Amino acid sequence: MELANIEKLIQKYLDAETTLQEETTLRNYFTGGNVAPHLQEYEYMFNYFTTTKDETYTKPILLKPKNSKKTKNLKWVSVAASVVLLFSVFIGNQEYKKYQEEQQAKALYAEVSKGLKLLSTNLKKGEQAVATLYTYENTVNKILKETK
Repeated sequence: MELANIEKLIQKYLDAETTLQEETTLRNYFTGGNVAPHLQEYEYMFNYFTTTKDETYTKPILLKPKNSKKTKNLKWVSVAASVVLLFSVFIGNQEYKKYQEEQQAKALYAEVSKGLKLLSTNLKKGEQAVATLYTYENTVNKILKETK
């Protein structure tokens, strides 16, 4: 009956569902030396846990002090980089607005030039028509003066 109970406790242990008392029971069983042959693989694990539990690290741990000057310099560099980034975004935005205004001005200039050329062409046609009328009027006036 004890072997069936141990097998159930091992399954619970592997599923991480055991209590501390159940784990103590398992540890006592596997370190006792009388382990069933099909459970030998777990004996090594529990023996390892038992022996390593008492181990301690005795060498001193040396901690290096933080280099506060380096940290301060890094903070200032990051602040300076942020300022440069903001400044470049601001200047880039201003340049982009200038570029857009320049493109709009060029488009407006092209439209106005096109309209003025059309007006100039029509005025030349009108000037030629008026010149023809003046010629006709002058001829009519000469004829009328001669008949008088």
